[in-house]
Order: sequence, then C-alpha cells, then structure tokens
Amino acid sequence: MTLTIFGCGYSGKAIAEACGDLLGPVAGTTRSPEKAARLKSVGIDAYIYGGGEPDAALAARLLQTTHLVQSIAPGAESDPLLQLGAARLSALMPKLEWVGYLSTVGVYGDHDGAWVDEETPCRPVSRRSVERVEAEEGWLAFSKSAGLPVAILRLSGIYGPGRNGFVNLAEGTAKRIVKKDQVFNRIRVEDIGAATRFLAERKLAGIYNVTDDEPAPPQDVVTYAAGLMGVAPPPETDFETAELSPMARSFYGENKRVSNRKIRDLGFVFAYPDYRLSLENLWKCGNWQPQSRM
Repeated sequence: MTLTIFGCGYSGKAIAEACGDLLGPVAGTTRSPEKAARLKSVGIDAYIYGGGEPDAALAARLLQTTHLVQSIAPGAESDPLLQLGAARLSALMPKLEWVGYLSTVGVYGDHDGAWVDEETPCRPVSRRSVERVEAEEGWLAFSKSAGLPVAILRLSGIYGPGRNGFVNLAEGTAKRIVKKDQVFNRIRVEDIGAATRFLAERKLAGIYNVTDDEPAPPQDVVTYAAGLMGVAPPPETDFETAELSPMARSFYGENKRVSNRKIRDLGFVFAYPDYRLSLENLWKCGNWQPQSRM
C-alpha cells in the first residue's frame, strides 16, 4: 500500500499516523514550504501542491500511489483533482486501487434535529456544503468511470489533541451559545485516521458517516471540559444575541443527529464514541495543549 494524502493537514496527519505501518512511506501535499517542513518532521514525505497539474516530483510519487486520500476542500471551480479529468487522473495514478474523499456532514443540511444516515437526501444550506455535494458526486462518477472503489467519509466537527474545548477555555475564546434543541455531532481526529485505514485496507466504496455516537448541545461540551479543568465555564449566551461570525452562525442553521451505524455494522469500533470519554482521555493524558497547526 502506497498512500498519498492531498491536503495533509490536521486530519491528514492523523490518517498518516494510522497508516504509518503499512507498506511504503506515506506522502502528503500542502501549499507552503513551511508546512511541508512540518510534515517532513513527523515522517511524512511532503510535496507542494496548490492545484492544477502536479510537478515532476509529485507526478513521480503518484505513479506509485495505490491509495489516495483527497482532503482539499473544493472551491467554486470544483474539486482541484477532479478538474484534471478522470482520464488524466487515471494516467497519473496507474496503480491506484482505492480513493477516500473527506467530506462533511454539512451536506445533509437542516433536518430539525432528526436523525439522518447515509440514505438521507442531502439538503445543503451553505455554498461550501453545496460544493461538497458536487465534489462527492464527482468522485462517485470517477469511481464508476475508472472502475475503482471510492469511499466518501462524511465527517462531523473535528477535534482532538491541540484543538479542543480545553484550548478554547485556556485561551479565553470558549463560548456557551444556547439555541433551543440545537445539537452537533463531533469526531475525534484519531478516529478519522482509524476509519480511513479500516475502509482503505478493505477497499470499501460508498458513503460513510464518520462521527461519534452522541449528538449533543454545544454548551454541554464546554461545561464538561470546564469541569475537568476545574475552572468556571463561560456564561451562557443566547444564540440570537451572540456575537458570531457569519460562518459560525451558519452552523447553527443546520440541526441534525447523524448516525454512524453503517460503518459500525461493518465492524469498525470508535475509540472515542462520545465527547465525555474523549475529553477525559485528553485531560488525563495531558495532550490537549495547542500544537502547531497545519
């Protein structure tokens, strides 16, 4: 297995770590030399890529790639790899056996707090979620035309070492925004890595929700983290009067409970199935502190 990760940031590094003992070194792309140096420092072969045709070094790597993870967010002009066309992608990666595309549960849109699963029709609200749906459709079309398994991983709110409620509390940026009946799912970054490996090793195709078991009100998560730290939680703020960026406010316009039953029924076991267990682990192990960000 030779794995190449396009857009090797926070989740990508967790995937690289989860797959690090498989055949061949893991490679990842990033947009800047500084970030490439950080990838190399943790044992990931790094390549600079900002879209379009890959340079000679990356093209040489792609010739050997058997497993691809695409984590670069799409833009107005669609997914940067899909822009190359199916025929060109197949030519660049003649040994390709499996593709994983990292998407988001945002594609479901708003369901008034009801449960959704992979069979639920997508009703994206924001432009970024619309672009994700289009990218998903493009990768599924590539799967059909190339005859290769493509897995779509729909991720919920990502957190883990260095990016969590403890950091927000320590930095004074934590908020307890209260909106009646609002819940969110979350996913520990290490579970993203493990789920990607699980799907890649089995060359599984299709759509999978990679998310925790317990959608919960966001203010409850902040309160629990504060309790573990032994500090007072920030005061509750009503959503209607809260100072939020347009993007942050848009998240509260999508209320749903996302089921992970499909991937669990295949035998995948989440190491961090709920926020309580996960936060307790981060606090006990002491690895919650901020880290360098990709």
